[in-house]
Amino acid sequence: MSSVEIRKVETKKDLKTFIEFHYDLYKGNEFDAPVLYSDDAHVLNPKKNAAFDFCEAEYYLAFKKGKLVGRVAAIINHKANEKWKTKAVRFGWIDFVDDLEVSRALLAAVESYGKKKGMDKVIGPLGFTDLDPEGMLVEGFDQLGTMATIYNYPYYPRHMEQLGGWEKDNDYVEYKLIVPKETPEKYMKVAEMIEKRYNLHVRPMTKKEIYKDGYGYKVFEIINETFKDLYGFSELSERQIYQYINMYLPFSDLKWIPIIEDWSVEPHKVVGVGITFPSLSRVLQKLHKGRLWPFGWWDVLRVLKFHKTKIVDLLLIGVLPEYRVKGANALLFSYLIPIYQKYGIEWGETHVEMETNDKVQSQWQYLETIRHKYRRCYRKLI
Repeated sequence: MSSVEIRKVETKKDLKTFIEFHYDLYKGNEFDAPVLYSDDAHVLNPKKNAAFDFCEAEYYLAFKKGKLVGRVAAIINHKANEKWKTKAVRFGWIDFVDDLEVSRALLAAVESYGKKKGMDKVIGPLGFTDLDPEGMLVEGFDQLGTMATIYNYPYYPRHMEQLGGWEKDNDYVEYKLIVPKETPEKYMKVAEMIEKRYNLHVRPMTKKEIYKDGYGYKVFEIINETFKDLYGFSELSERQIYQYINMYLPFSDLKWIPIIEDWSVEPHKVVGVGITFPSLSRVLQKLHKGRLWPFGWWDVLRVLKFHKTKIVDLLLIGVLPEYRVKGANALLFSYLIPIYQKYGIEWGETHVEMETNDKVQSQWQYLETIRHKYRRCYRKLI
């Protein structure tokens, strides 16, 4: 009989405990970049997160001898299941001490929840949607994490192997991109050529365009179209799109988020976007349990507004397929690299990329790259 007690999160206090467990488990870790407490509190709240329009979830805490030793979220994304013709329950927000009995009990709770809901497999780590952190780190434990990805201790994947029944469902890679002293000539030549041949142009948006002219919505429509065939993706709803616009774009330096437009049509058509942010990883490590107050807000402001960092996070780069084959991605890089050079950015972090997605990885071919992280989503039949 297991000595681990699993308790369902049912109150605000329970949810606070659930969120704060990660900060406690990784306190002082030099590679983990914990998320803001307010972000997790929003995403995990059914009354606030628009993903609950098509998702349902339960959260669990694990205790052993009265001590908190783990947590996990069990999530069913009905829209994704319908799209991919599957019956999967996801596990996410998983953290545990190095005790096989604890990890077994947590994943068993997810399996039990899924079985009760008529699911036939467990997959993860995944969030509610593709814009949540996904994939368990299996290589790169000595590399700095990012706000948008999962960092975990090396014993996590060892547990998955030892528990039995779990197998690879999908693997991701991440790259470190060295910012060159000079913009690669190939990017410049391709950018100049497609501007003339196809009348495509790259530029930053204004706040008026984002909030009054509908450009914020157009950007996420590009993301929906670009990501639609990727592993586990479910299309962002209108309510989700407006949530993301209001959560992230007000704090962004819009010069770092260029769009590509096709000027051969009227009105001009948005066909691509690059969403990049100065890295907050080191700042997040300084915050007390993910809180901005009383003093953390200033450190965040120094990064977002004054670019006091050496790293840029390339969160989302999306170009419509019919324009990607024309080389439109080169427009983004020919525009962004000089900005990074101006602010002293030394290297960029790509977001997670499916290991089989050669088309995405080929866009870095003219840069010095280092594949420094590998992560995995697992699958187990119920």
